[in-house]
Amino acid sequence: MRTWWLFLLLAMLAPPLQAQRMLNDPTPLQFADAREEMRFHYLTSELRCVQCQNQSLADSNAQIAHDMRREVLELMRQGRSDEQVKQFLVDRYGEFVLYKPMVESHTWLLWFGPILLLIAGGIVVLLIVRRRSSPDISLPNDEQEW
Repeated sequence: MRTWWLFLLLAMLAPPLQAQRMLNDPTPLQFADAREEMRFHYLTSELRCVQCQNQSLADSNAQIAHDMRREVLELMRQGRSDEQVKQFLVDRYGEFVLYKPMVESHTWLLWFGPILLLIAGGIVVLLIVRRRSSPDISLPNDEQEW
């Protein structure tokens, strides 16, 4: 009877332990040659992990990042170009997956907003400097307050 309970306990613990092992130690990706590996690393550094948000696909350890890296490699092996791989991921996860979004009408503020802010700040600084450098004509010279 005791061995039966031990067997039952081990049977219940096996699936979670197996899942944890797979999360911590996924099988490494195998590349056909150095060219494929370089292309893969370039693509994964250009793509963002959708869970981590501030990490590239190459740097993230999230499970979805592992899955996305495997998907990128599979798409590369299907003969798709870099742009086709990126477009596939954009279609699936949205434009957020790209570190460098495309220049379109709805991303103009993202691309040109910083330069517009810089120009506006320069104009404000120029106006302040001109205002301070012009002489104050409201008080005559002999009536200055000390």
